[in-house]
Formats: sequence, C-alpha cells, structure tokens
Amino acid sequence: MILQFYKYHGAGNDFILIDNREKVINPNPRLVQQLCNRRFGIGADGLMLLENSEKPEKPDFSMRYFNSDGYEASMCGNGGRCIVSFAWKKGLISNETEFIASDGLHKAKILDNGIVALKMNDVENVRKIGKHYFLDTGSPHYVRFVDDIDKSKVKEEGKRVRYDASVSKNGTNVDFVQIISDDKITIRTYERGVENETLACGTGAVASAIGTHLLKATDNFSFSVQVLGGKLQVDFKKEDETHFRDIWLTGPAEFVFKGSIEI
Repeated sequence: MILQFYKYHGAGNDFILIDNREKVINPNPRLVQQLCNRRFGIGADGLMLLENSEKPEKPDFSMRYFNSDGYEASMCGNGGRCIVSFAWKKGLISNETEFIASDGLHKAKILDNGIVALKMNDVENVRKIGKHYFLDTGSPHYVRFVDDIDKSKVKEEGKRVRYDASVSKNGTNVDFVQIISDDKITIRTYERGVENETLACGTGAVASAIGTHLLKATDNFSFSVQVLGGKLQVDFKKEDETHFRDIWLTGPAEFVFKGSIEI
C-alpha cells in the first residue's frame, strides 16, 4: 500500500500528517514507530490523523495524535496548530475553525505568515511541589525552575522525573524554565512518549507560562516563550490560583514537504 503523507513542524516540533477521512490507515504501534523513525522511516516526533468528527458538536474535523513511541497520546499544542494549517491547506476550513481532540473541543485562528493561534482548554487543579508546579494543560507537565537553562541535564533529569510516581502515577512531561523577564521565559522540555528532549512543546509552553505567573505572583498574563526551535506566545486569564481560562497558544505551523511511502 502506498500512503501519502505531509510533514509539518511547529517551532521545530515535527509531525507526520495524514488525511484519514476515508480511513486509509488504521495505525498500530509498530507502524507509527516505523513511520516516525528518523533513520528507517519518515522521521517525526509524532503522527497525526485528520479525520471526520462524529461528535454532536459537529466541529470541522477530528485530530488523533500518536507519539513516536507508537501509542495514541494526549493533546499536543504544536500538533494542534499544525493540523489546523494542514486542514486549511487541504481547503477544509476557512481562517477560523473548531476541531475535536483527545481533550475536547478547540478553536483556532490562522493569522498572517504561517502563524496559528490555538485556544487551549481551561486549566484546573494546579499543584505546587516545592517551588515547582504540576498541572495539566491537555497533557501533564511538571514545571521546574532553573537559574541557567543551558546547564540543565534535560534528558537525564527529565527521564527521572517523568517516571516519578510522587509527581504523577501516569508519568509526566518535564519542563525546565528560566525566567528572563516579567513577560519572557526560556524553556526546554523532556516529552513522554518521545522519551527525549524536543525542540518545542506547546502544552509545555502553556504550563511554563502559568507556572511562572504563579511563582512570581505577578499580574502578567502574557508571555513570550523561547524554545529551542523558535518562539511561542501564551496568553491567558486567571479565575483563581488553580483555575485559568481563555488560554491561547500562538506560534508557527509550517509545511515542510509531502511525499508517499510504501507500508
């Protein structure tokens, strides 16, 4: 079988996208691992399927996301922006859309120059662990603050915390955050499912921005987030210390190439 695919990235966080509205593929872990393998496959941090939605809300499409370990995963913020750009490229949506993902309904807007703004779900039940934070922004994140991010042992320490049951019984992503100014942070992320550091993590950017707001106890609700692969923007509103709403993740969603592969 010849499978057509498209390659996208959001600030270096890269994905294989497949139009699966006609059910051309029924992925299994081995196949996803093969396609995402950077030496023997296409190569990506994850794979996404654009499918028809069967939800009563009747959004424009459904997003299914698989990490490179082969298993279907929780929400991916960079992936969400990329699949919106993909749907627009396919002519399925206008500049504004609604779609369904693993964590529910999302809105998105396509802006100028390949920039996409994605509305994330509300965040509740933020937990403080020492001077760090654990919260779920569509995917679970442990936000750790550091003085010098360049000296952080992201892979080694991230892997240790990722499996720490005292943080999360189901595992967690781990964000290392350096505060640059009142409205700017730099982050590096160890992603579960990829089991390595990635060039960007959208849900991690959101978690890190909210954690920074809480740590500094400021009235700032807008953050520029520097990641290894570029820049993201996070904006939100605050209900109380554990409840945040109207969260928007804005950043690039860039088409790289398309191709076909025999599977």
